[in-house]
Amino acid sequence: MNTPKICLNTSTIREHKLPLKEIVTLAASAGYVAIEPWIDEIERHTAEGGSLADLHKHIEDSGLKVVSAIGFAEWIVDNPERRAHGLEVARRDMALVSQLGCTYIAAPPMGATEVYDADLSKIAERYFDLCEVGVEQDVAPMLELWGFSKTLSKLGEVAYVALESGHKNALLLTDVYHLYKGGSDPAALRLLNGKFLPLLHVNDYPAINRETIVDADRVYPGDGIAPYKTVVNALTENGFDGFFSLELFNAEYYKQSPELVLRTGFEKTKAALTQSY
Repeated sequence: MNTPKICLNTSTIREHKLPLKEIVTLAASAGYVAIEPWIDEIERHTAEGGSLADLHKHIEDSGLKVVSAIGFAEWIVDNPERRAHGLEVARRDMALVSQLGCTYIAAPPMGATEVYDADLSKIAERYFDLCEVGVEQDVAPMLELWGFSKTLSKLGEVAYVALESGHKNALLLTDVYHLYKGGSDPAALRLLNGKFLPLLHVNDYPAINRETIVDADRVYPGDGIAPYKTVVNALTENGFDGFFSLELFNAEYYKQSPELVLRTGFEKTKAALTQSY
């Protein structure tokens, strides 16, 4: 694996509600090479009179790129009307991020998190439809594993859906915390082709039972019990060369200055990854 490319998922300082241009400046100063904003942050930028062209230039001038974005379109749900609306939301979101030079977007199982025994073959068909919307917008949706969800909580489930979709642009998005929360062995990442993993969400977690641990319990990489050596070895074996996107929702970090959190997050992420080679 080459030198880790460390990205900032803006959730990490989300509660400060900073303008995106300011987040970009702070992220570049802290050492990140990319950002992963949320759709509502991009929408807020335009609602406040900001230009996407100007934001794109500022990102490039800062030496960063938008590698992915976080949206919550309900592409997966059983209800046909909601699903059709979800695809329209996805189309709008993809059109938005494409103006920032972004070619990937997260596709979590939004709307199906409480659905047990979902038909994965049907979900594969729906993911195909979502990928077709992506072809229109030149943005590929990454099928995201959510460990707390009753649907697509396992690495094997997202791999099955991506494979059975049969779409040429099928991709996966996994997460160190969500692998633990959903009960998947991170060593299994070696069975995937790293070329189809554009990025991995990185974080860590304390020794809390997976049934009770929640998003807000995530900590900096290296500050918990996540098996980073196992993760890095698996990614090295599968040829991963994507981005490591720091995604946290820690209330204690939100109380600290964004500059401190970004700097600490970058340094700890880099250390956790490089020390695991």
